[in-house]
Amino acid sequence: MADFVPHPFGRLLSRMFREIELKDAVFDLPRRAFFTGDPAKDFSVRFHGRTASSPLGPAAGPHTQLAQNIVLAWLGGARVFELKTVQVLDRLKIPRPCIDMRNVGYNVEWSQELRIEESLEEYVKASMLIDLLRAGGDVALTPGFERSIFDLSVGYDLKGVKSEKVRGFIEGMKDARRTVARLRTQIPERHARLRDVDFRTAVSGSVTLSTFHGCPPDEIEAIASFMLEEMGLDCVVKLNPTLLGPQDLRALLHGTMGYEDVHVPDAAFDKDATWEQACGFIERLRAKAKSLGRGFGVKFSNTLVVENREGFLPAAEKTMYLSGAPLHVLAMNLVGRLRERFGSDVPVSFSAGIDKTNFPDAVSLGLAPVTVCSDLLAPGGYGRLRGYSEELSRRMDAVEAATIPEFISKSRGGSAPASTKAYVVEATGDARYAKARNSGAPKKIGSRLVLFDCVTCDKCVPVCPNDANFTYAVPRGEVPVLKLRREGDSWTSRIEGSLRFDQKHQLANFADFCNECGNCDVFCPEDGGPYVIKPRFFGTRRSWEQTKDRDGFALEREGGVETVHGRFSGREYSLILRGDESDYTGPGFRVRYSPADPAGTIRGLAEGEIDLTYALIMDLLRRALFAPDAVSYVDAGQ
Repeated sequence: MADFVPHPFGRLLSRMFREIELKDAVFDLPRRAFFTGDPAKDFSVRFHGRTASSPLGPAAGPHTQLAQNIVLAWLGGARVFELKTVQVLDRLKIPRPCIDMRNVGYNVEWSQELRIEESLEEYVKASMLIDLLRAGGDVALTPGFERSIFDLSVGYDLKGVKSEKVRGFIEGMKDARRTVARLRTQIPERHARLRDVDFRTAVSGSVTLSTFHGCPPDEIEAIASFMLEEMGLDCVVKLNPTLLGPQDLRALLHGTMGYEDVHVPDAAFDKDATWEQACGFIERLRAKAKSLGRGFGVKFSNTLVVENREGFLPAAEKTMYLSGAPLHVLAMNLVGRLRERFGSDVPVSFSAGIDKTNFPDAVSLGLAPVTVCSDLLAPGGYGRLRGYSEELSRRMDAVEAATIPEFISKSRGGSAPASTKAYVVEATGDARYAKARNSGAPKKIGSRLVLFDCVTCDKCVPVCPNDANFTYAVPRGEVPVLKLRREGDSWTSRIEGSLRFDQKHQLANFADFCNECGNCDVFCPEDGGPYVIKPRFFGTRRSWEQTKDRDGFALEREGGVETVHGRFSGREYSLILRGDESDYTGPGFRVRYSPADPAGTIRGLAEGEIDLTYALIMDLLRRALFAPDAVSYVDAGQ
């Protein structure tokens, strides 16, 4: 399994500001995709007594795990961040691929892929980077659009959340002064003026509780009580779609929406809370929170456990988790039931099949926050977020609303329960959520990826939630491949073949941020997977050396010396450039030559013929990624 290697704070910061200066973008998101507020609208909502400038955010998942992910969502206009769930078991081996977004959305991942202490640091780094973007003046926000909320997510059982590991994480998010102080010292000298920024240190004060599918209701209540009473957090309990019960759920899934090929195992209902049990602990937890002066709410919904019959995700995983369009209908039916039972007295967070079209609908029902995951895994990635706010603004204009409370009161002309009931009927019967509209798959063109050149659609860049895929520039043209052989005291040379570059730019992968989820392969028109076939770069030589089962490259630059370490089909090579000479080492040879005239200047030892193809590739990659106008995680801070 590919492991994440978080990027040093100073290098993330350097990359961020260098990219703004050179490309007018941040982490590959162009400025035109930023959403910085609407001067004519107030999108703000209240969440546990705190104000967020918008109800929009990324759901706990792949978009809220690494620092740059959270920054990208913020730039797109998100203001509530449901951080990826952490748990005491932080050395899990997650199967690959783990995401299937060919249509509705399935996954087999369910918690953080970082160590708990790494998760804490990534979340604090994200908060600090956002503060730096604001302080640096590079992202001019509409007044009032600067308020954001980081909401923790922890799981999955009482023993785990009471562990010192998880408690330490929570305390570190409530009071991040030590982490902020340490990271502040990592701000590079050229950005020294930013060391005095007043960084937020109370990073989070609320938690959304995520429990195992099948977690008994009494344990859910005990965990939530622990969060309210002992950890001093406002608490939201994320509920499962199985609360509908097997008969109603299957009637909606199979009968109404037509997903007859999606099988929900009976075991999914056996240990999960029933509707009445859930209503019981909601009532008790609401009363407990009130007595403590804390906030309490529920979230709809968790993913739905289904049998793994699609043949895309690893067969060893007998179950997988459904998201996307059908989950929207299931979750909205539960919102309807809750509103019938409790009216508007229980705050509701919502995340299930949200896209830019139904986002305003969810907001109009008084749901907050409204978060998204599956739709951000589609082409455009974080760039899709701007459309959510623009559509909300358009819908607010249609009813002459300038604030979210006005939009709620004017949208459907009734109370929240009545409005919810009407929307549930509407959504349940909407063909856009049915199987017929969600059964296609991204088109493939029948060709296979190679190391260089492709159709250059660039879809793989934004669909990666971690910004692991990127472009780099190589001049178009053809370069002959030279082969050299030592014969006595002299060398002979011959030309055999060439490397050709026809496209406007090339694609590559930053291995430290790639967990091989497979999402870029789903949307790539060619076969093979960009994360597998395209050049893979590691952030450090150490990370390259520790990953011997994967080909790839590590670049170093120090004191005028530039080094490329490369692995091709498991065989390791190095190219060191000092001034006008190159040292090239590989299996059975160690030579030195001038790149301007390899055949006339080569010297050293070789057991047989030396093929300079790999040297040519490594030098080409070095020049591309170390070019004065190049921006990538590889060159950041070098």
